[in-house]
Amino acid sequence: MDLGLKDRVYVVTGATRGLGNASARELVADGAKVVLTGRDEKRTADAAAELGSDAVGIAVDNAEPQAPARLIAAARESFGGFDGILISVGGPAPGFLADNTDEQWATAFESVFLGAVRLARAAAAELEAGGVIGFVLSGSVHEPIPGLTISNGLRPGLAGFAKSLADELGPRGIRVVGLLPSRIDTDRVRELDGLSADPEATRAANESRIPLRRYGTPEEFGRTAAFLLSPAASYLTGIMVPVDGGMRHGF
Repeated sequence: MDLGLKDRVYVVTGATRGLGNASARELVADGAKVVLTGRDEKRTADAAAELGSDAVGIAVDNAEPQAPARLIAAARESFGGFDGILISVGGPAPGFLADNTDEQWATAFESVFLGAVRLARAAAAELEAGGVIGFVLSGSVHEPIPGLTISNGLRPGLAGFAKSLADELGPRGIRVVGLLPSRIDTDRVRELDGLSADPEATRAANESRIPLRRYGTPEEFGRTAAFLLSPAASYLTGIMVPVDGGMRHGF
């Protein structure tokens, strides 16, 4: 299936590893051009180099107020256009209510929530009809995940913001979509599993609750993201797509 991605230009944040990187890889593989970001300059440059001439890396923190303008300008200067953005941010510090400090909450709000709002606002001002704004959120949008209290507090709010944005931008022909990963086999998930006393038993228990009986791969997530960002998904907006092997109960 031709997704219509050839020569379209996307910004993908948090793309030096994990789900953002997998999404950037799939976009480039299908013919798109990508500006990818990360906080570490060398890691960002290396990630872009691995994808070849259709990728440019910009070292930037989502929490920086000037980040959105820099990234959109880089897309236009490097590839001559700007067709969409996938806003992927690192997960906040794990912990329960008594574990997380005010500083951790404030840092996560700046990066995960306000940073994403700024990126989406800047993209909305620049995109034309056919453009798309995507959010990488979490299965915690629908069901809290034990031990991830900060994420549980912030991700559902971003999902509500995304839906409001979809309603507002729809008349301009701009789509807004979200992806809700659950147990995808990334460094972040392995780190979280490793916090338990018995990581192997934790993984086995998690897999037993997944209807497909396995963790997803980053590549599977990336293919889903590439489709949702593509013209092939031109009538999909205001939706949150679980990428979770069937873990979510209900419709």
